[in-house]
Amino acid sequence: MHAEAQKIMTQLPDAPAASFRTAMDHALQGTWPLAAQVPTAQQTLGADQHDPIDTSGDQNARTPSEARLGDFPGPVVRTVQLLEVHVHDPARLLAAANAAGWEALDDDLDGDDPQDIVGAVMHFADDDIMPGADIVTQAMIGEHLRVEQGDEVADWSSEPVTADFGAGWRLTAAQNVPEPGPDFAQLFLVQRECSCQEEDCEICQDWALTPRTADVLHSSLSILADQAYDDVLEHGDAPVTRTAEGWWFFRRLPRIAWRCDADWRRQFARACDDLAEDLERGEWPIPRTAAEELALHLAIRDAPGQKEMLQEQDEHEALPDHADDYDWHMCSTLLFQDHDVLMLYDDGFDGVEADGEANRHLGLDHTLHPANWFKPFNSGQPIRDEMRGYRR
Repeated sequence: MHAEAQKIMTQLPDAPAASFRTAMDHALQGTWPLAAQVPTAQQTLGADQHDPIDTSGDQNARTPSEARLGDFPGPVVRTVQLLEVHVHDPARLLAAANAAGWEALDDDLDGDDPQDIVGAVMHFADDDIMPGADIVTQAMIGEHLRVEQGDEVADWSSEPVTADFGAGWRLTAAQNVPEPGPDFAQLFLVQRECSCQEEDCEICQDWALTPRTADVLHSSLSILADQAYDDVLEHGDAPVTRTAEGWWFFRRLPRIAWRCDADWRRQFARACDDLAEDLERGEWPIPRTAAEELALHLAIRDAPGQKEMLQEQDEHEALPDHADDYDWHMCSTLLFQDHDVLMLYDDGFDGVEADGEANRHLGLDHTLHPANWFKPFNSGQPIRDEMRGYRR
């Protein structure tokens, strides 16, 4: 240490080197001079910048010491500071506090703190440096005291002054850790890939909904459901406007559905959730209604972008890869009975021109009319429980 100190001093200018040498001498001797007395807030320096001037009279004129809250001419702000300190070297803390003029209490010390560690910490509470200790938590809250709210300064308060810093953010974060998602690697087990390319090889010819594809579709459907529920919360029964500003999900549906009410929209959000839950059970997301067909079309359309985001997550990259991964064309080919619902995006089915030939054809009893979008197909798929409720 001495050799290192000498090396440092040779690199310093004369004045800093002398100060450093003096500091090293004190450190080696285990002593430290008392700090110079700093003028308090009650004092300022005089005109010659040397003689302190007592300004307590001026302060009393501005801020009466015994005034109640309503007697102060200006606003009164209360701040409360929370400071938690870990004393890793009690002896060092006590020595530094003693060197700074602090004295331990002689009595009223409990058995857990015979050396008045608490008092030594409080002595350094306003300092940036606390020898032998590290700050664990430091927070401050403030409020504007108001007579009309029943506030009062602490000295006149009939109620104890309390402060609420809320629950610990680390505990809150730990408690809010999301539960692990579905284990798509187990839910969608795929056969080992084969490269024989023979016409009768089931492994080569059969397309598989792979774990990575299922993960992307599940994520897309879940996001669509959240966006739909957000739209209902934000807009209720209000129709989607032509500009579609402020809408996340329902602006993407055919215009014939833009005037549907909030209850209808919640059913569509649930349709997105229903398909996502199919994947969570290890089932292919086969649409059972027109609403589910549209939801799955939108999810497949969003899948490439969702794939890019998921590939940045370790959980997705840990899923087994397969030659059939991210084959959205095959998803569109095999997961649907037909694509008739996409005709609703044609101009003739815009839902605005009531006298249009296509709109007259699309009557209330038509399968593709929005009033029928939640009626199950005659496809052999199980009918969903009508009492299943809504996620939001």
